[in-house]
Amino acid sequence: MTTQTDPTAYENTEDAGVGDALAASTSDASLARTIARSTQIQTEIDKDPSRFRVLTGDRPTGNLHLGHYFGTLRSRVRLQQRGVETWILIADYQVITDRDGVGPIRERVYSVLADYLAAGLDPDNTTIFTHSSVPALNQLMLPFLSLVTDSELRRNPTVKAEFEATGGRPMSGLLLTYPVHQAADILFCKANIVPVGKDQVPHLEQARVIARRFDERYGRADAAQPVFPAPEALLSEVTNLLGTDGTKMSKSKGNTIELGMDADTTAKILKKAVTDADRTITYDPVGRPEVSNLVMLAAMASDRDPHEVAAEIGDGGGGTLKKVVTEAVNEHFAPIRERRAELAADPGYLEQVLARGNARANEVAEATLDEVRTAMQMTY
Repeated sequence: MTTQTDPTAYENTEDAGVGDALAASTSDASLARTIARSTQIQTEIDKDPSRFRVLTGDRPTGNLHLGHYFGTLRSRVRLQQRGVETWILIADYQVITDRDGVGPIRERVYSVLADYLAAGLDPDNTTIFTHSSVPALNQLMLPFLSLVTDSELRRNPTVKAEFEATGGRPMSGLLLTYPVHQAADILFCKANIVPVGKDQVPHLEQARVIARRFDERYGRADAAQPVFPAPEALLSEVTNLLGTDGTKMSKSKGNTIELGMDADTTAKILKKAVTDADRTITYDPVGRPEVSNLVMLAAMASDRDPHEVAAEIGDGGGGTLKKVVTEAVNEHFAPIRERRAELAADPGYLEQVLARGNARANEVAEATLDEVRTAMQMTY
């Protein structure tokens, strides 16, 4: 794996503080550079995928649903299939950033793992691990915290977004340092690409700033490369799906279709999905968001254009639309659900997969921590 040598979207923020860097990363010019660089990375992946290591993951707060699958999971499988070294974090420690407890965490971790494998992630090619099983990763938090200030963390868009989602409850220390923990997730394995949406680009900047500051403060004078490569954004263009009630898809609202649900349950949920009174089905996300959401779901499940799906239904109305969506979703997920049921029936195999991923993550994290200690002259 190589470090980044090309100009990046943050080339003009290298001498700025985190606040300035985050502001710069949201400018139109900077976003345009990020988009251009992301396109270039896609081309470079096709030429030599071995140059790249990707890190992404999920908080195990519940079962994965169709929004997760079409939003991120399917693209992870495709990256793996293209030959990119893929690391997937099940962020169990991050569950408690804004909660009083972890809930049925063990059950949820293995449910997420089953979803990953059923969707096509291959443990022979993808490292899947949990936060709490990798002490050296979490130990990186200490030197990393010395590289940021309280005011920078409070201005961080990740902290602001997560704090707003808590409903105004007092901010925990873990929530305040959430971006630093994310940076440790990315940097411990020296991932050099991170899949994000356009609105998440500033969230990645904290990891880039920490990587740069660590090298400036502790960098190895005799080394040609810094300790940490600066991770870059791999932009996703996936449309965000709404829930079946027409609002934001959320596990807490009960408006999702989980990957593990059977065909009959899926049909019942979709039968209650919100549409409108116009019998002519069109794809108009702005004017008809609920109808268009169902059209898009059918299109993604069948790998078709949403306008084509809408035209085919024509004046069939909401009933026909729901039938088309149900058939497309159930057909697409039938093999995934079959595989998931097999995995759920073999908990010993799931435990082996996670143990192997955790062992690999520990090996890499400990090697990185050794590098960090050496750079800081803390080897005794």
